Amino acid sequence: MESFDYIVVGGGSAGCIVAAELANDPSKRVLVLESGPSAEEHPETLAAGGYKEAFINDAVMGERFSVPQEHAAMQRIFAGTGTVLGGSGSVNGMVYTRGSREDYAEWPQGWHWDDIQDDFEAIEQTLRPHRRPATNWTEACIASAEEHGFTRKEDLNDGNMSNVIGYEWMSYEGDDRRSSYVAFLKDVGERANLTVVTGARAHRVVFSAEKRARAVEFEHGGALKRAAAGREIILCAGALETPKLLMLSGVGPSEHLRAFEIPIVADRPAIGEGLHDHPNVPVFFKAEKDIDCFYPQLYSFFRTNQSSSLPASQSDTCYVYWPAPSAMRQMMQRMLPPKVIPHSFYGPRSRQIARSLIGAAFKIGALQRFTDHMFGIILILGKPKSRGTLRLQSTDVAAQALIDPAYYSDPEDMDTMVKGVRIARAIGAASGLAQWGAKELMPGPRVESDGAIANYVRKNTITTYHFAGSCSMGTSDGHPVDPELRLRGVSGLRVADASVIPWTPVSALNAPSMLIGYRAAKLIQN
Repeated sequence: MESFDYIVVGGGSAGCIVAAELANDPSKRVLVLESGPSAEEHPETLAAGGYKEAFINDAVMGERFSVPQEHAAMQRIFAGTGTVLGGSGSVNGMVYTRGSREDYAEWPQGWHWDDIQDDFEAIEQTLRPHRRPATNWTEACIASAEEHGFTRKEDLNDGNMSNVIGYEWMSYEGDDRRSSYVAFLKDVGERANLTVVTGARAHRVVFSAEKRARAVEFEHGGALKRAAAGREIILCAGALETPKLLMLSGVGPSEHLRAFEIPIVADRPAIGEGLHDHPNVPVFFKAEKDIDCFYPQLYSFFRTNQSSSLPASQSDTCYVYWPAPSAMRQMMQRMLPPKVIPHSFYGPRSRQIARSLIGAAFKIGALQRFTDHMFGIILILGKPKSRGTLRLQSTDVAAQALIDPAYYSDPEDMDTMVKGVRIARAIGAASGLAQWGAKELMPGPRVESDGAIANYVRKNTITTYHFAGSCSMGTSDGHPVDPELRLRGVSGLRVADASVIPWTPVSALNAPSMLIGYRAAKLIQN
C-alpha cells in the first residue's frame, strides 16, 4: 500500500485544482484518483470545438438516469456528467460564470461575495477565460431582450446579474478548451510529487477505529488496491458520486446503510439530502436565414417570478440563446434515445442504433438546412426551491445511485417556469428577431394557457447538469460539511465539489466548483 500526504478522489473541475494547489508544496505527495480516462485519450475534450462530440462520447460522459420524476411526467431524466480527467469541465459548453452577489449571501460566512472575489481572480489568472465575438444573430437577440426589460451588460462576472444580458466568459483560448485539468495540471507538466491515476474507481474510504480517514480502496487495472493518506483525503467526485462513496464507506443515514448491511462509521442523516439541479426547457424558433453562431455564448438572467420570496435584486432564471447549428445533431443523439426507447430495452446497443439513425437523418440536406435556420431560447430555473435525495440502490460500486432531484416538487418552481416560457416566446417574437423572420416552433401557438404550458414543461424538462447540495455545508450540526469543508462526524476528510453547495447559484456551476476546489486547498494549507 503506497502512502501519500493527500489523496484527491475525483479529477474534475474542483479536484484538478485541489491537487495542483496542494502539489505546489514539493514536500507533499499528492495522489489523484480519476475513474474516467485521460483527456489525451479523447482529443475532443481538449479542443474548443470538440464539446459537441464529447457530449455523445460515452467514454467521457457517464450514463445515469433519475428515478421517475413525479412532477415531470414520470420521466427518467438523463443525469450524465463528465467522466474523464477534467470532469464535466472537459465536456461542457465551457461557460465560466461566477454567479451573483445574492447567490453567495445564501452560503455560510466566509463564502460571501466579498470573501471570494480574490479567489476567483486567482483562478482566472491561470484559466484565462475569454468571450466570443458578437454575431448578427446574437446582436438581434440582445435587441429583442432589451424590449422586455433586460439590460445589456459588458461583464457578467461582476456580481450583478439582475435582469441583464451579455456575452459569457468561456474557458477556452484560441482553438483550445481550457478546463481546470488543462490550466492547472497539463500546462504545468509532470511533477515528481503528484501522481494522477486514471481508470481508478474508488470503492470506499477506509477509517481507523477513531473514525479518521486513513486510506482509499480503489479498483485499477482489474485489481483492488489501497492508497494511504498521511494527512487528508479530499472527495471531489461530484454531487452524484461523493455522497454515494460516503455511504458505501459507512458514513450516511444509518437506517439506510443498515438496510445494505454496511458497517456504520458515522450516522450523518443529511448526506444525500438536499439534492437539487437546474432543470431547463427549450422554446424553439425557426428563422428565415442561417444562424451565424456556433457556441452557446449569449446568456441572460432575469427575475421572472415577482411573487417569489427571493431578494428583489435576485434573478431566478437564466435564458440561454442556443444556435441549433452548433450541436443539434449531437443533442438529439444524446437526449432522444432515452425518450423513445423503453427503459427495459435501453442499453448500449439500442442507444447506438438510435444514434446511427439520427446521424443518417441529419445527412439529408433538407433537415440540415432546416437546422441551420433554427435556434432556441433555453429557459433554465436558476434558483430551484425543490429538494430531492440521493440514495444507494446497491452495494455494487458500479451501480448508479437512486437519483431524485424532485423537479417541481415545490409548486413555485413550476410557476416560475410557466412565466419564463412566456418571456422566452415574447423575446423570440420581438422586433430584433422579427427581422430574422423568427417563428415559434415549440411549444407552438396551441400551447397558451398556464396549464398547457405547465404540461409542456413537465414533458420536455431536461437537466442542465448542475447537480448540487447532496452534502451541503453550513454552520449547524445538521449540515454534513462545515464551512471549512470538513466532513462532520469523522476526521481527516473534506468534501470539495458541488455537493457542498447549499443553494445553487443562478449561474452555471463550473466556476463555483473551481472556486470550491481552490479554497479547499487554501483551507488545508492554512
